[in-house]
Amino acid sequence: MKNSLGMLLHSLDELRRELPDQTAESRMNTLRYEAERVHGDLVQLLGLYRLDQDSLSARLEEHYLPDFIEAQIARHKPLLDGHGIEPDIAVGPLSGYFDADLLAGVINDTVNNAIRYTRNRIRISAFQRENMLVIQVADDGAGYPDAMLDTTRQIPTSIDFQQGHTRLGLFFAREIARLHRNGDRYGYIQLSNGGPLGGGVFEILLP
Repeated sequence: MKNSLGMLLHSLDELRRELPDQTAESRMNTLRYEAERVHGDLVQLLGLYRLDQDSLSARLEEHYLPDFIEAQIARHKPLLDGHGIEPDIAVGPLSGYFDADLLAGVINDTVNNAIRYTRNRIRISAFQRENMLVIQVADDGAGYPDAMLDTTRQIPTSIDFQQGHTRLGLFFAREIARLHRNGDRYGYIQLSNGGPLGGGVFEILLP
């Protein structure tokens, strides 16, 4: 299923280039957005299965944050353009040690959600706070519901069938963060409202 969706996403990108009509492009943006979400969900489920089987570990290597963040945003450029969203990237000359593939999965899912819930602005930043690397995704939407702000729960305790919220994405992000360890310090995630754009703020903090 994951490979088939990857082929579907590639075909949608080719069709977008062949169909210059603006109405068709808007529909393509919607199709690509939904396909990206399903693709991301499948990758997360595979990751959660491997976590359950104790067969997933983080390969920590040094990465230059400006290049890493730019690469993640480039994946979402068609969606961002289709929604009229110009992302604000605030990343200085900063490097960090993390698993680029695992972290990319978390960031891509977070940006996808931000595109869904923002009004028209998204800000992605990376900085240091108390000797931790912080990658932050903020939007100018309505913010996170109060029930989602507690990120310390071990497993999702409820499912919102009306809105389609399983919270598995947050659970996956929390577990990926914890795979990043330095001595007795572990990575973790934080959710808040307000922030630089007044909406929801997702942060993943890595030692």
